[in-house]
Amino acid sequence: MNLLEKIKMPKKKADNPPPQVPVYWIENSESVSRHFQFEPDGQLLVKIVDDSRPVAYRMVESFRNKFFPSGYPYSVNEGYLRYTQFRALQHFTSAALSVLSTQSLLFAAGLRPTPAQATAVSWILKDGMEHVGKLLCSNLGARMDSEPKRWRILADVFYDLGTGLEVLSPLCPHLFLELAGLGNFAKGMAVVAARATRLPIYSSFAKEGNLSDLFAKGEAISTLFNVVGIGAGIQLASTICSTVQGKLVVGPLLSLVHIYCVSEEMRAAPVNTLNPQRTAMIVADFVKTGRISSPADLRYGEDLLFPGRLIEEAGNVMVGKALHKVVKPSELHQIKRTFPEEKFILHLGSRWTDMVLEHNATGEDALRGWLVAAYAADIGKCFNASSEIVLQDAYERMNIVFSPFLSELHSKGWHTDRFLDGTGCRFSL
Repeated sequence: MNLLEKIKMPKKKADNPPPQVPVYWIENSESVSRHFQFEPDGQLLVKIVDDSRPVAYRMVESFRNKFFPSGYPYSVNEGYLRYTQFRALQHFTSAALSVLSTQSLLFAAGLRPTPAQATAVSWILKDGMEHVGKLLCSNLGARMDSEPKRWRILADVFYDLGTGLEVLSPLCPHLFLELAGLGNFAKGMAVVAARATRLPIYSSFAKEGNLSDLFAKGEAISTLFNVVGIGAGIQLASTICSTVQGKLVVGPLLSLVHIYCVSEEMRAAPVNTLNPQRTAMIVADFVKTGRISSPADLRYGEDLLFPGRLIEEAGNVMVGKALHKVVKPSELHQIKRTFPEEKFILHLGSRWTDMVLEHNATGEDALRGWLVAAYAADIGKCFNASSEIVLQDAYERMNIVFSPFLSELHSKGWHTDRFLDGTGCRFSL
């Protein structure tokens, strides 16, 4: 074959690559067959091929998928179900109270008190005093970080006080603007406190980095039961609560249920950040029993309304006072010499121990100071020695146990990178 023939011969077509076969498989689990398939762009498609489960079971699973985080109950921390149950009932009673209060406002304003007018009146009254309440409450953000449970309960107390004033408005219609303004002022504070504390509470349940999922499902439950509560409120407003006397009977009952539910919600939340109360409880349990309590262990022991109580087993530590009120200038050098590398100042008093933290002190620094104070209180009961010697001995004991103590804290889920002391004073040298 010469060169000319080779040129004239038709060229062979390049072999076409074989078509890509979709990657798919079928999984059978709990009477459900699911077809899984990867698309060419890498997206995974899931289709239910067969579902032989009872209808009721499928409805329950559908509800759980819509209102609970993915992977529940294994993707959340202990207490989430109880928290959710009381949260749902809390929103139900809150929504019902809102309908009753707005109906009362309509009656006090001289309008026909139909539930359909409640929304328009509420929007008008929200402007003004409600914004003043929001502005005042926004200055308390540091305290809300330190005690989110307490401020979440106070938020609902403020809300119920506001609705209570609105319910009472028909009894004195000449004071309509005053009662409506004060009511919305309280509600404005409640809105800020509730929103500011929502993230710390949800964070306490996040177990697998699923904070957004928790937040979304929690808001879904709140929305659902708010709608149901509004329906119940409309029914109450048109029947037994159509008069002021009926509202004065039903309103306090709904308010009591509302406050009880939010308090149970907060008790169920295992907040894992360090504040004065939780730090004192951790140290007290460790000194007494030698073990570290988890956030879930301590949640029901927290004092939600008066968190500033002193705990004797933890050294009766009081944190947050100004440095010049705790030690004299002549004593400061001696104290710093006792704790040369530490970011805290301890002053042993007759009734309590004052602790002042440096500006950049972390939760670990606060724990070290608290352990020293607890050991110093224990040593002081057994030996009659000067405060300097007592603190030196307590400091040595703290250094011996602190490394395993801190490791166990982290394994229990505590976050020690920050210490949330609210508006406590700190110092820098």
